[in-house]
Amino acid sequence: MLDLYSESSLHDFFTEIHKILRDSNPKIIEIWCEISKISFFNRLKKTEYYELIDRFNFISLKKGNYIYYIVINKILFIIECITFLKYDITYLTEILDYSGFEGLIKEILLLNNYRSITNFRFSVGSKLKSNISQKRYEIDVIGIYSKYILIIDAKQWRRKDSYGSLSKAANLQYKRIMALKQNPEAFLKLIISILGKKCKELRHFPYILLPLVVTLEDNGIKLNENQIPLVSIYELNAFLQEIPHNLNYFKFLQIEKEILNMNINYFSKPK
Repeated sequence: MLDLYSESSLHDFFTEIHKILRDSNPKIIEIWCEISKISFFNRLKKTEYYELIDRFNFISLKKGNYIYYIVINKILFIIECITFLKYDITYLTEILDYSGFEGLIKEILLLNNYRSITNFRFSVGSKLKSNISQKRYEIDVIGIYSKYILIIDAKQWRRKDSYGSLSKAANLQYKRIMALKQNPEAFLKLIISILGKKCKELRHFPYILLPLVVTLEDNGIKLNENQIPLVSIYELNAFLQEIPHNLNYFKFLQIEKEILNMNINYFSKPK
């Protein structure tokens, strides 16, 4: 009898799923396939593959066009591969495109109790009505937990990419947090968009704005010359857990309560 949850069985199962995902469109996060396309299920009784599907979050059974399909979420698959088989995350991320890579970062943040959003945009510049001189910024991923706000630049760069390019990206990320601090209204909008209007987290002053670059592979360098973290996706989980202990090694900005007080009324005005 097949031991469904032995390491060898799980390895066979996850390897087959990975091949299906690798051959799929990298832009699509949720893949639908017929049950018969997964040969591992042919070795199981019907009750067993139902049990297997119930065991893992990345896979589900859904009905479409009068038949049932196996539905696989790529991001959750990567997370559970790491959990159960300790696969190399950089090997797995080839099944994702750029937005999927951001989604994976967001999922790892969630596992560490961070609430997050992707692609946050704001402007800093002229107060003139025409706003001609305004400079616009976009941040790939932002995560908030307690007083920590992580401002993340997601780069699917590999080990061969130069340190100079990576360091430049990190310095630009620091400029983004400087711009965000200069715009308290944008900062409050950010907090509310992630935590909601009744956000008790506004009591967590001073906020720590920490810029970092998350890359696909580890190039061996943990900080750039300005002490901005360069974190591989494989190390991100450990990095998040160690932030309180390592914060003094990083370059960051603080948002004080006084900076925001003048802008809080903006959000209490009737629409």
